[in-house]
Amino acid sequence: MYYIQKQFEIAGAHSLSLSYESKCERMHGHNWLITVYCRSAELNADGMVVDFSHIKETIVNQLDHRNLNEVFDFNPTAENIARWIAGRIPHCYRVDIQESRGNIASWRDE
Repeated sequence: MYYIQKQFEIAGAHSLSLSYESKCERMHGHNWLITVYCRSAELNADGMVVDFSHIKETIVNQLDHRNLNEVFDFNPTAENIARWIAGRIPHCYRVDIQESRGNIASWRDE
């Protein structure tokens, strides 16, 4: 089994729709640190699991410096964004999103 991980940063704003009162319901921004994990038993024709640059381009082009409420049709929590990212990257089995220091959400294909 081959494993790769790609880490990169995006900046974006969002407001959350919550069932309780929270300052996160107001528009605010983060510099998200995103780590994407992929695995495959076989390498592609280029000898890779997934090209590192393709992982970054796929996500950065859609999310960086955006209002994420305008990008998604779901509540843009870090958990939901992690699941969304995983669905766009071939062979992805895990995504970690560090929203701020000490606050990390993960999606894992288990």
